Amino acid sequence: MEPEVLIFEDQRQLNETLANRLQQLAPEAVEKRGRFLLVLSGGSTPRLLFRLLAQEPYASGIPWSQTHIFWADERAVPPLSEESNYALAQELLLSQVPIPNHQIHRIQGELDDPHSAAERYTETLRQVAEEGRPWPRFDLVLLGLGSDGHTASLFPGAILPLEQEQPVLAASGTYEDRPPDRISLTPAAINSARQVFFLVTGGNKAPAVAATLQGPRDLERYPAQRIRPTNGSVVWFIDSEAATNLERNKGEDNVQTS
Repeated sequence: MEPEVLIFEDQRQLNETLANRLQQLAPEAVEKRGRFLLVLSGGSTPRLLFRLLAQEPYASGIPWSQTHIFWADERAVPPLSEESNYALAQELLLSQVPIPNHQIHRIQGELDDPHSAAERYTETLRQVAEEGRPWPRFDLVLLGLGSDGHTASLFPGAILPLEQEQPVLAASGTYEDRPPDRISLTPAAINSARQVFFLVTGGNKAPAVAATLQGPRDLERYPAQRIRPTNGSVVWFIDSEAATNLERNKGEDNVQTS
């Protein structure tokens, strides 16, 4: 299935549209399966979204008591660090809504090494998974996109075999100016999700957006191209600056401008 691409002139409208879709998905998941499994991303892009979800109508309109929170990736830092993806979500969203603490499944980036954290998170996912599955099938995964085409902590370079075999990997070694140690969900875990939403803003992302969506397949150079759910759908929420390099005269019916 081709991804749905939504382009917005206004970031407020972009985030409200995404929040509205999330608010529709959550009760549907709870009604069908008794819970809503949501994966959050880090970075600065989801700040506005987190603030929105902590306000009405979402604070009371989303079934937080049946929601489980996970992370797409985390840096190897303590949970209160300014670099922690958990810390950002906790401050802006999770501390503001009635979600049980035991349903917040953070990656323990403070462990001695990222491999230990990856093993621990793999076990966490196994414990939360549906019967007979090695990791849960997430209802919604929120992802961002780096200007280099990376998503989560899947960076350009060789593809490791375990990306398709395990749900979590440890990323070590400095890549450009990135912190050297990270823990990330793999394409295997993300691609088993029911829905994936990419949230991308800013003109510096425009080349990566165009290359990922309309360029030739180059999975090593553009890791976001590895995200293709096997039995789910992908929606891109992009602001007009990030969409600058997209060709809109090809007649694609999956690209919409709001």
